[in-house]
Amino acid sequence: MKIAFYCPLKSPNHAVPSGDRLMARLLMEAMRLGGHEVHVVSELRSFLRQPEGEDAESLRMAAKAERDRITGEWLGNGKPDVWFCYHPYYKARDLLGPELCQHFGITYVTAEASYSPKRNSMGWAKTQAELLADLRFAAVNICFTQRDRDGIVKAAADISTAMLPPFIDASVFMKVSPSPTRYRMATVAMMRAGDKLASYQALAQALKQIPPDVPWTLDIVGDGPERDTVREHFDTIDQNRLIWHGERNAKDISEILSRASLYVWPGHGEAYGLAYLEAQAAGLPVVAERIAGVPEVVRDEETGILTAPGDIEAYSAALVKLMTDDATRQTMAQKARRFASIDRSLQNAATTLNEILKHVLEQTP
Repeated sequence: MKIAFYCPLKSPNHAVPSGDRLMARLLMEAMRLGGHEVHVVSELRSFLRQPEGEDAESLRMAAKAERDRITGEWLGNGKPDVWFCYHPYYKARDLLGPELCQHFGITYVTAEASYSPKRNSMGWAKTQAELLADLRFAAVNICFTQRDRDGIVKAAADISTAMLPPFIDASVFMKVSPSPTRYRMATVAMMRAGDKLASYQALAQALKQIPPDVPWTLDIVGDGPERDTVREHFDTIDQNRLIWHGERNAKDISEILSRASLYVWPGHGEAYGLAYLEAQAAGLPVVAERIAGVPEVVRDEETGILTAPGDIEAYSAALVKLMTDDATRQTMAQKARRFASIDRSLQNAATTLNEILKHVLEQTP
């Protein structure tokens, strides 16, 4: 198939690393593994902080100009078979695909669309209604978590959905043999405001509750606008226990993870968290909170421990348990590596995604 790929929130070509950018690239790679021709059809970013105003009007004009550009291109070079939109939601609707697909008779597909009714009372009711109309129009909406699927179906039971569990390309992590050091922990996360900062704060609080005779250390990989605030949360901890790496590439991260024995990140507000899968591919059990989409990528009591949201004492106790219980930690490490590298592999995802797309086109008149 010829697939036009579009991300209204963040292009796969964006300069700043993020989970969104990574998943977009993984989806494109999975489709290419399925034998499809995939290209980024537009770089237009449709993110809005407010539903109306000058920015919204400017975006509407930019979207019209972009639709006109794409129309001219397709009239000259031929249209695709599928328009694939990744991660449309109330602040970043797809203002291009639905209209173009209706005009050209093209199959419309979304992945990781999300809908939350609470946004309707926050000024987004009109946008939310338009979003639901887009999802109804889609031949299928591919969901990565049951949480997202339930939200969509609850809003409109007639919307077509399919499940594709979160996945990674584990190859870079599988190339490095684990050589874990007992008591050595690692975390990888951007340092930005909101949920990331809240998770760093919760992690620092949990570390402070570990008994002083436990000789733990923590590798911290990440950078961002809140780096100073993050460091402030850890400033009362013995700095000899902390290794601040800053931003690193995937190869460097794989080597850092290979030397640790435990991956720690509370995961506040995580849609799911690809970093959890990467850590498990590196052979690390995970300690996270049972919150948001985290249970979709960490198997509680199998590949890690999930604690109750906000329970700092339970989180700290889970850290100590896995640092000191070698047998449990090693068993979880083996299961984690298999889970991430096989069950959630890029190859498995490519097969599932290909089956979804083939079924959709077979059902299209």
